[in-house]
Amino acid sequence: MRVVSLCPSNTEIMEYLGLTHLLVGVDDYSDWPSSIASLPRLGPDLSIDIDKVAELQPDLVLASLSVPGMEKNVEALKKRNIPHIVLNPQSLSDIEADLLKTAEVLNEGERGIEAARRFRSRLETIKQKTKRINKRPSLYWEWWPKPIFTPGKTNWLTEISEAAGGYNVFHDVELASVQTDWEDVIKRQPDFICLAWVGVRKDKVQKSAVKKRLGFEKLNYQDDSRILILEEELYCRPSPRLLDGLEKLYEVLN
Repeated sequence: MRVVSLCPSNTEIMEYLGLTHLLVGVDDYSDWPSSIASLPRLGPDLSIDIDKVAELQPDLVLASLSVPGMEKNVEALKKRNIPHIVLNPQSLSDIEADLLKTAEVLNEGERGIEAARRFRSRLETIKQKTKRINKRPSLYWEWWPKPIFTPGKTNWLTEISEAAGGYNVFHDVELASVQTDWEDVIKRQPDFICLAWVGVRKDKVQKSAVKKRLGFEKLNYQDDSRILILEEELYCRPSPRLLDGLEKLYEVLN
């Protein structure tokens, strides 16, 4: 089987299944695992070069709708009659289901069942540890600073927050992603600020970007240790690597 992945989370699903050896091309942003470094690059996930995809003669393309604008990639695949599936997980259970779905389409059903079992087991292990926590810290997640975007109720980061022993301060908003403002954040008085800016490496994010905002002192933090700069690749991509992020967050909060 010759497989092409059009976004990082799909590439990471292939790795979790132990099937990266089937990959013959990936999008520009796929950066894990290191074994894919030499594969042909097909453009950024929002502007995939479909001609290059067709040249690779894939048996299957793993497309995605995880970012608004990816629809045009799917339409282009349909026009060319290139075999593909579309993954669009919004929750941890969706990711588990996608492991099964992807493996099944690749005639590797047993791998999918084992990968899904392993995924569920890791998640349950952390959940059991935090089950008896009474006082759960509130977390404000920031995906993007200007304008501010944060995950709402129907989002894997709300699940991650709860599994790690806390809760998302925007869990009451019935959206996957919420555009809001800094005043609203201050009103909610989060115990921790979790910065995971999409597409921005951890070393490029500074705590000062938040500390200099108008009204920051109203949060009454004794120091800046409650501002967490987190790896966006472990929190912003709907792939099994979210469990790595969950385990790290659990250690920080507990």
